Amino acid sequence: MNKMMNSRLLAALPALFSSVVLAGGFQSFEQNASGLGVSYAGSAAVAENAGTIFYNPAGMTLLPGRQVSLGVTGVRSGIKFRNTGSNATFVLNGSNGGDAGEWQAMPNAYLSWQLAPRWFVGLGISSPFGLSTQYEDPNWIGRFHALRSEIRTVNVNPSLAYRLNDRVAIGFGLNYQRLDLDFSHQTGAGLSLFQADDAAWSWNAGALFTLSPAMRVGISYRAPMKYRLEGHQVVAGVVVAPAGAKLELPSTFTLSVWQQVSDRWEAMGDLSYTRWNGLDQMVLYHRLNGAVLGTESFGYSNAWRVAWGAAYKYSDACKIKFGIAYDRTPARWGFGSARAPDHHRLWLSLGGQWRPWRDTTLDVGYAYLYIKDPAFYQVRTAIPGTANLIGRYDLNAHIVGVQLTQGF
Repeated sequence: MNKMMNSRLLAALPALFSSVVLAGGFQSFEQNASGLGVSYAGSAAVAENAGTIFYNPAGMTLLPGRQVSLGVTGVRSGIKFRNTGSNATFVLNGSNGGDAGEWQAMPNAYLSWQLAPRWFVGLGISSPFGLSTQYEDPNWIGRFHALRSEIRTVNVNPSLAYRLNDRVAIGFGLNYQRLDLDFSHQTGAGLSLFQADDAAWSWNAGALFTLSPAMRVGISYRAPMKYRLEGHQVVAGVVVAPAGAKLELPSTFTLSVWQQVSDRWEAMGDLSYTRWNGLDQMVLYHRLNGAVLGTESFGYSNAWRVAWGAAYKYSDACKIKFGIAYDRTPARWGFGSARAPDHHRLWLSLGGQWRPWRDTTLDVGYAYLYIKDPAFYQVRTAIPGTANLIGRYDLNAHIVGVQLTQGF
């Protein structure tokens, strides 16, 4: 019975850690809520709590003793299509599809532990990548391109950090990540559904440089995740083929700075670069004979993100945070996927921190993501012909988060 309960728990984890598209592509920066108020500026240098395990494991060397950090971010994305001339080689009509966005909750959990004066270990559970879109009207004009699109990940990240001296610390982590994918679209023969999953291993590393008591610089790198998905293609409720696909999720390099400007003010900055060029398209193939069953085009290229934030110490127990970030989309201009419509985005964030007791910290944050309405063009072969989806998207997102950290 215990084995059955454990298997059910493992199967439920990816659903619990599902997320929406908030950073460029499928990437999600929302791996703790404490950084939300500053738009995640200084992510590899701040190390306010055990959430540094994800952003830079070397930051654990700034956390004495033991620390547990638990958080959740709630996200409401708005995804609305406006048709401006979609056409096909067959009769094509339908609505704009309504709002394909929805509320999602993304929890996270971290534990750091100082084993010795220079050695630290940690464990993080988070969801670095995710996608969730659902067009309200099954007869919308882009139904041959996308109806339901969901990617769920859960990442388990054991980590180790070592303080070389008072100025330099290094950290390393392993990542075991499970991914579940669920894509559907309409065809002339009925609803086509591709469901598949896989698990992969990767790694991350970082270094933290304390240039002075008032200034730190952090660098971190997360290696790519390479999946070989296995599942089935179902059309009109009938399994037509054992299907598979290769999917590579990108690596990210981050450079961060944190500075204590005065007794009350601190400032932080972030520059990150994500290598999305490994995901131009995803080819769906027959797992027995290798025949191509279809393709999902994303057309991604490498992208970068820059963020700046500040915090004001209102009192010994309270801190006010605010930040701004510019996140460049990996999707090429005018193209992309109706499963994950995307464009450059501007983050505007506000947050607060409260320490009711010496070893207890509560962080709250809010961010509004302004996303420039992208022009959109996508071609898809759809029996009995070809469907061209042409229009614009209205995109935005609201993010709220809370993080509780307890030291021991």
